[in-house]
Amino acid sequence: MGVLSDESLTHHVKYDPLADTARLAHPYRASYAWVITMFTTPRLGRRRIVAPQLSESVRRHSRSRWSLPAGRTIATVLLATTALPVPVSPQQQPKTTLITNVRLLDGTGTPSRPAAVRVRGDRIVEVGQLEPQAEDAVVDGGGLALAPGFIDTHSHHDRGLLQHPEALALVSQGVTTIVVGQDGGSRSPLAQYFARLEAEPAAVNLASYAGHNTLRRQVLGDDFRRTATPAEIDEMRRLLRGELAAGALGLSTGLEYDPGIYSATEEVLALAQEAAAAGGRYVSHIRSEDRDLWPAVEEVIRIGREARLPAQISHMKLAMRSLWGQAGRLLARLEEARAAGIDITADVYPYVYWQSTMTVLFPQRDFDNRESAAFALDELAPPEGLLIARFDPDSSYVGKTVAEIAQLRETDPVTTYMALIAEAQAVEQETGRPAESVIGTSMDPDDVVELIAWPHSNVCSDGELDGRHPRGFGSFTRILGRYVRERQALTLENAVRKMTSLAADHVGIRDRGVIRPGAHADLVLFDPDRVIDRATPEEPRLPSTGVVGVWVNGVKVFAEGEPTGALPGQVLRRREPDETE
Repeated sequence: MGVLSDESLTHHVKYDPLADTARLAHPYRASYAWVITMFTTPRLGRRRIVAPQLSESVRRHSRSRWSLPAGRTIATVLLATTALPVPVSPQQQPKTTLITNVRLLDGTGTPSRPAAVRVRGDRIVEVGQLEPQAEDAVVDGGGLALAPGFIDTHSHHDRGLLQHPEALALVSQGVTTIVVGQDGGSRSPLAQYFARLEAEPAAVNLASYAGHNTLRRQVLGDDFRRTATPAEIDEMRRLLRGELAAGALGLSTGLEYDPGIYSATEEVLALAQEAAAAGGRYVSHIRSEDRDLWPAVEEVIRIGREARLPAQISHMKLAMRSLWGQAGRLLARLEEARAAGIDITADVYPYVYWQSTMTVLFPQRDFDNRESAAFALDELAPPEGLLIARFDPDSSYVGKTVAEIAQLRETDPVTTYMALIAEAQAVEQETGRPAESVIGTSMDPDDVVELIAWPHSNVCSDGELDGRHPRGFGSFTRILGRYVRERQALTLENAVRKMTSLAADHVGIRDRGVIRPGAHADLVLFDPDRVIDRATPEEPRLPSTGVVGVWVNGVKVFAEGEPTGALPGQVLRRREPDETE
């Protein structure tokens, strides 16, 4: 290791306030691969930075200096060949990568087998008993499990992805593709967002739905507490056509949230028919996951039947005490719909607690109704199980339950709950931004297992890069560690299928989620005996353990417990059946 002095170092570190990261600028940037190790210190000016010796070709350009605004992020830059925050010259890449000595889980659910996988560019080219060739860069899998990269079909990890493109929360649990635009909310216009992601890629692939709530806000504005007129529905359809043309997978709804909660089924059906006409899909945070669950399930079935398109229930759950134990009834109704020719599926995350707003438990939006508040705390989420994840009026409440805050205030839980909502709404009216969020414990563990085990449900996270709910960092490794190894509720092969090929099928993504020649080289190498989630509500951002390596489009993005800095993620657009990538 050498010490890079101001005289010998040839690069500028440029501070990008949008990305909050240090970036390299150098005329030879395309000729080198770099590993960036980030850290922040309150007082840093120009520093001497330890790194391997630079090549002579770089040393010849030794007039520049490392500099960064004091108190901001600085980078230790190590020469490497596996990671880069900027594109790598093809001359620096091996022609092929051979991953040998692995227990292959191909994503289809078939029994695992010993094998090797050869990758060229962003595609898998051979699978089987393979011998190294001269052009191979050989990776010894050490007998560990190699699976397709996991696909998160219901994700909010796009929040902050441009600022943190290395996506630690995702790659540390083996996720290589996220599907966003969920719960009725999406970036708009999608074409613009996709273009930016292609200019500033992330470590993972991204696909998106077009959100009904986003469309409704654009057309109805603040006058949304009513049904839409035929003319307004036509305008929403026009906007949706544009998003579908940009590559949206289909239509998403969040019918428990404003403004979608005020929509009639006929409005949603008209938009779902528009999505179907373009070959798209329908995914729904249904109108109720608790007191009105059964009518909400009938609504999503109706939309799938009448619009004639695949319909997926988002984060399927039974989130009310009196519904516990009725997972079998719910799944029987979905099986009945499938037998009638309706392509209805679901995704599920492996936790008994959700994250949303305090107000979501009031379908009538009667926040000053004490009876409604009491029902919410008695049936939907008990005060000791309702954890404050965000509270802008008083941030000291974050991490406390409603029960604990009630004790601090010396008021009963119902009064406390209603007061917290009123205080948050006052801030929201003043700022125009959300001011609160809660994590609520509402589900029965046995129901969660039964819903995950349904043959037509896949795994999702509903998580964020920097959220308070541990699902953002731990959903997929939690399945492998707790539901496969500890509870033996799923076989390893079936669990991997639910996180890969089945997930891809449910959102219409092709050539991912399987290990076979011709498929994209999204791969995860993990230790089935050690893999486990560590994130908790108290420490929600602890990375998982047991994931050894992750490749996205043939490029390694995670190794030795850290993101490599490589950003090979692609935007995945909906494609017609006869289209190829």
